Amino acid sequence: MAACIKVKNLKKYFDVAGGSLKAVDDVTFSIEKGSTMGIVGESGCGKSTLGRTMIHLLEPTDGQIFLDGEDVTSPNRKKMRNFRERVQMVFQDSYSSVNPRFSVGDTIREPLMLSHRYPRKELDGEVLRLMEKVGLESRLKNSYPHELDGGRRQRVGIARAIALSPEFVVCDEPVSALDVSIQAQILNLLMDLSDQDKLTLMFITHDLSVVRHISSHISVMYLGQMVETAETKELFAHPMHPYTKALLSAIPSVDIDHPSNRIILKGELTSPINPKPGCRFATRCPHATEACLQPQKLRKIDGEHYVACARAEQIAG
Repeated sequence: MAACIKVKNLKKYFDVAGGSLKAVDDVTFSIEKGSTMGIVGESGCGKSTLGRTMIHLLEPTDGQIFLDGEDVTSPNRKKMRNFRERVQMVFQDSYSSVNPRFSVGDTIREPLMLSHRYPRKELDGEVLRLMEKVGLESRLKNSYPHELDGGRRQRVGIARAIALSPEFVVCDEPVSALDVSIQAQILNLLMDLSDQDKLTLMFITHDLSVVRHISSHISVMYLGQMVETAETKELFAHPMHPYTKALLSAIPSVDIDHPSNRIILKGELTSPINPKPGCRFATRCPHATEACLQPQKLRKIDGEHYVACARAEQIAG
C-alpha cells in the first residue's frame, strides 16, 4: 500500500545556551494510507516536536516531508493553505487548544467557514453532522469549553480536526489527561473514524498499553532518534532494542503467575545538546560495548522490523 506521509532524514534543532538541542535528529519513516502509527517514548524524547514539525507547526531544520508523494517540505503560501486542509492535529490539552470564548458550534464551524467549501446556510447542518459523528449531543452546540468534561472537549477537538476531511491527523497524547473509561471511548472513536474515512493517524503517547490498542505499527523514539519500529504484534512479541524492552517491562501485569520483570534503567541520561556520535542510549544500557560508540542507524532485521542497535540479535527475546 502507498504511503500517506513520509519523512526522510527529518531534523529539528533548537539553538540554546551551550549549543544545539537536537530534538528530532535524522528521522526517516513512512505511514501507509489508512493505517495508524504509534510513536512512543519517554517525556522529552522529541515525539511531540516530530509531530508538530511534520505538519509545519514547527519548521524543519533539514530533511524532507512528503504527503501522498508530493514534497511539502517548504510549501509556498498557496500550497500551505491547501496543506493545512489536508493535515490536522488533535492536541493533548483539550481546554487550551480551543478558544474559551467560542461555543462548541463556533469551534467546529470556524474551519468550515475559512475553507469556503459550504454556503453559509449549510454550515449549521454540517456542524451538527460532525457533532453526531464524534458522539456529541446536538444540545451541546451552544455550550462553552468550561461547561464540558474532558472527554467531550476532546470530541470537540476531534470534530474540528476532521471537519475538512483531512488525509493525515497527528494525535498528540489525546487521552493522557482522561479517565481510563473515557480513554477507551476516545480511542474507539479514533479507530472508527480511521476505518470509516480511511484516515491516516500518527498517535503519540508514552503509554504502550494505549498504543497497542490503536496502532498497526509502533516506532520507539529515544532522545530525538528512532531506535526500533515494527508491526505492533511483532514489537510486543519480539522486542529487540534494550530501551524497548525496558518500556515494555514497565507495563503492569495482571497475571499473578507470570508477573512482569521490571527493567530498572541506571546511568546518566545523555544530553540532547550537542550529543556525541554513537548510541544515545549507551549510557543507560546494560548491554553496551565499544561497538555502541559508533553511530547506530535503523537496519532491517526481519520483515518490517527495524532496529538501531549494534547487539540487537544477541539480546532479543
